[in-house]
Formats: sequence, structure tokens, C-alpha cells
Amino acid sequence: MIQAIGLTSMPRRNAPPAVADLTFDIRPGEVTGLLGPAGSGKSTALRLLLGLEPGRGATLVDGRPLRDLTHPARAVGALLGDVPGHPGRTARGHLRMLCAAFGLPATRADEVLDEVGLAEVADQRLGTYALGMDRRLGFAAALLAGPRALILDDPVRDLPAREAAWVHALVRRHAAGGGAVLLTGRDSKALARTADHVIVLDKGRLVADQSSAHFARTRMRPFVAVRSPYAQRLGALLADSGAEVIAATGSRIAVYGTNSAAVGETAYRHGILLHHLAEERGDGSAPDDRDPRTGARVETTGTTGTGTDADAGRVPPTPAAPRRHPVRQHGPVHPLRYELRRAFGVLTPWPVAGAALIGSVVSTVLMARAGTGSTPPLRLISGWAARIPLPAAAVGAGALGALAYGQEFRYPALAPGYGPEPRVLRLLGAKLAVSGVCALLLATVAAVADTVALRLTLGPGHAPDLAALPAALAGWAAIAVGCAWAGLLAAGVFRTTALGVAAVLAVPLLVAPAVRGLFGGPVARQLVDAGGALWSVLTGVSQGGGGAARDVLRFAAQPVVSALVLSLGVLICAYVAAALRGRRRRPRPTAARVGRSGPLTSKKG
Repeated sequence: MIQAIGLTSMPRRNAPPAVADLTFDIRPGEVTGLLGPAGSGKSTALRLLLGLEPGRGATLVDGRPLRDLTHPARAVGALLGDVPGHPGRTARGHLRMLCAAFGLPATRADEVLDEVGLAEVADQRLGTYALGMDRRLGFAAALLAGPRALILDDPVRDLPAREAAWVHALVRRHAAGGGAVLLTGRDSKALARTADHVIVLDKGRLVADQSSAHFARTRMRPFVAVRSPYAQRLGALLADSGAEVIAATGSRIAVYGTNSAAVGETAYRHGILLHHLAEERGDGSAPDDRDPRTGARVETTGTTGTGTDADAGRVPPTPAAPRRHPVRQHGPVHPLRYELRRAFGVLTPWPVAGAALIGSVVSTVLMARAGTGSTPPLRLISGWAARIPLPAAAVGAGALGALAYGQEFRYPALAPGYGPEPRVLRLLGAKLAVSGVCALLLATVAAVADTVALRLTLGPGHAPDLAALPAALAGWAAIAVGCAWAGLLAAGVFRTTALGVAAVLAVPLLVAPAVRGLFGGPVARQLVDAGGALWSVLTGVSQGGGGAARDVLRFAAQPVVSALVLSLGVLICAYVAAALRGRRRRPRPTAARVGRSGPLTSKKG
């Protein structure tokens, strides 16, 4: 049982809220339809229900707040729009990545792919999927954790009749197994056929909460659907006889207040050819409908009207609902496994790494031809020419780090709110570890490739010996890892890959000149001397010792290195601030059940 209590969206400026004081139940073993025209607040209601949008109200699952569940995605599966999967990822890879997030075995992905009929195309790229296949993948993602309830936002939108029938059969099968289903729609006739219970919204307010049978009797007027090449002439004859005729298109009309026999006889008497004649309920072929009690004109869905709470058979909802903010849960259950599947489930990292290695080798060859007599070993093994701000491999490492969060937000496979969060410390640790290892591997391969390029260009005697340059290798590894982490943190703060890479390039171009101006010259030498003296005191070495500490401090005092350290510190603070801003404190309501279908009263604890 899922209970929505007093859901109210946050109004924008002086506009009324899109959803106001909405209270309803989603019962197990039933399909509940949320009906309303475009702009009635259906999608907003679902987002409020799942905690994806700030507002007021509460959502209880079997009497417990949704945010208090250990694994909300195992209680509620949702499909709100199209699947935001990377177009280069396969369906099997996408679902196995989600299996790691939900703590499920990878074999579960194959089970749901077979359940939704995608087993034969599981290894095709998502970018090649048609709309029906993409919608089936959305159902697979929603069913992956085996939820007891499904929340679906207009799942048959733009689908052909065959795919729409498949969707309706799936939700009926889920409800028959004891699950609860809430789906939205604008077609009153189709929703009344599929749902056991119908909830009607008009401008964000509840106007009806009825069984589908009662809804069909009271809110879906019977009419005769007619299709004929002479529909307008027939409509005029029927209107003269007292029937209400509404034209849908040039060849289609809907006739109210009569039956198919009377319409057929009129057409026969006047020699009018009929292509279609059937008695139906709801909007059907008609472009609009009227409320059966007031006669007020409503939208084509026949869903709005002037119903009251008494019509809905419900107690008026309690207005004093607690303030509601987006729910925040923990990250993936297996963050490292998730990050590995996310990073290497697409081809993007490989071209980035390849371009970085090619750029490093080209830069090294150009340096060799220009002369390497006074070039430091660190620049030789990293391909860091004096005229470029950063080595190509370091920029590549920064790009790989930026992709870790840039793709996370561009293709949000994780569901912020009721599911795992993309910006939590556990996932951040996994991303730092994976990007750091990738940066080390990229730096190592670049150093080996640059050394080979120097040997081929200058000869074996003029190339540096990597085994004899541990300090240069350590410095090069530190720069590569620092760039990767800077790109990752910046992309996590700014939610885009481009700004993550821009933050990496800003280190030598903007931050380093500022650091050089503040700490260059005498200040840097004083810091190095002070560090050497402190090392001597701590280790008991004579004043002449402390060479290792001096080397480390001398390396750290370089403008680019100190700028990178400073940038990492600032980005860490910005990342923590962004994460805390999304974790605003929420009150914990206590609810007491009033009746089977009545609302709940909630108080701040």
C-alpha cells in the first residue's frame, strides 16, 4: 500500500501550485489510473510522490515514509519518461550497471530482458533502439529490483496500438501478482479499460476518485462513432432530429443522445454510405466532451469537471502537511563495481586515452628535434613542452576524470531521490579510485611511449632511463592523478564534462599565474628552507640533511603544482557544499490512519 498525503508543489512566483493538496492511495493488486489533460499536474504529482521535486506532503509505503526505506527502489519502480541511457551502451550493459547500484547479481539483467522481450537485442546499442524498444527497456529498469509497486508516467505515449496493448498487459500482470501500479494517461477510455481505480486531476486538484466501473458510468457518456465520406451531411440530418453531433474530422462524427440503430436508419433512408458505425463510451472520436451532470465543456479526455470531494467519496485532505524536499538516499550498493561498468561500458574513454598518448608522443618528438640539452627529466618523460600549459596525457587524464561525473549527469542512470544518488561520498570514493588508477596507467604508458620516441629520434644514449628517475616519475604520476581528480570534482560540481575539462586547463592558465604572483621568488625559497629544517628536527638528521623533504617541497613550490593543489582544495570544498545543499534537513512526519480510503494526518516530530 502506497499513500500520498497532501502532495503540494512549490508555487513559482505568483502562479498557483501545479499540484495542490493531493491525497490518494495506491492499493496492492490494483491498477490505479491518474487521469487528466495536458497541464493537469499528473507528472508533477508523480515527482512529488517519489520525492524528486520539492514541495509539501508525505509518501508512505506500508506505513513507513519512502525516504526511511533502506532500499526504496526495491519497493517502488518508476518510469518517468524515456530511459536516460548512454546511446553507446548496450541494454545488457546498462542493466548490469544498475544491478551493481541495487546490489543485485548481474544475471538479474538477463532475466528482466527476457521478461520484457528484449533478449534478442540485448547487445545492441541503445542509440539504435526504436521508441517501443526504448520503452520496454524502461520497464526492465523499473522491474530490475523486483519492486512491489510500479509508478509509470504515461507509458503508452506515442506508442503504436500493439506496443500499447503490451504495456497494458504487463501492468495488469504485475497487479495480478499482488503488486500495485499507478500510471498516468490522457485517454479516458483506454485508462478505464486498464485501471481498476481512476483518479481524475484538474489543474492539480483531485476532482474524482472512483472505481473504473463507476467512472465509466458517471463520467463517460455513451455516443455513436460514425465514419463516412458524407459525415457532415449525415451530421446535419441527425442534428435536425434532435441529436447532439460533434465533428472530429471531415469524415468522422460523434453523435450523442441516440443509438446506432437510429443513426443507421437515418443513413439508409438518405442513401449515405457508412464506413464505421459503433456505440462507444468516453471521448472516442469526439474532439471534446461534457460533464454528465453539469454539461460543462471539458477537454478531449473527458477528465475535468466540477466534481467535489463528496463526489470522490473521500474526506477532505488535511491542509497541514509537512514541508517536503527531494529525498536523498545512499549511493550504489556496490559503488566500485558500478563505476567500472559505467566507465568501461562505452567506448568514449578509449579514444580520449588514445588521443592523449598520440599528443604526448608528438610533443616529445618536437622537443627532441628542438634540442633537449637543458630540458628537465620530468618534461621529457611526460612530453611537456615549454610552450604548452599541461602535458597531453595530463589533459587526457583530466578528461577521463571529467567524464566520470559529466556522463553521470548527462545520462542519469541513477535515480536521485527514491534510488541511489550520484553525488554521495561512497560513489565519489569509487570514482576517485578508478580515475586515479586510469591516470596512473595513462601516465605510465605515456612515459614509456615518450622514452621510446626519444630513443628512436635521438638514439639510445640520449633517451632518459626511467629506472633512474624515481623522483621525476613520482612527480609525473602526481600531476596526472591531480588533473584527473580536478576534472572529476569540477564535473561533479558543475554537472558537465566540458566545465570539468575547463577547470583542468584553468590550473596552468589562470591559477598558476596567480600563485606565481603570490608565492613566487623569495617566499617559495623560504618555504623550502623551512620545510628542510622541520624535516631535520623531526628525524634527528643534521642540518645538512632533509634532502628528500627539500625535493618534495621544491616540487610542490612549482607554480603549476601548487596551483593544482590549491584548485583541488577549492573543488573539494565546492563539492562538499553542493552535496550538503542537496541534503537539506527534512522534518519526519508521524501519521495516523483515519480510514481505509481517507487521508492521513501528519505532524512534525
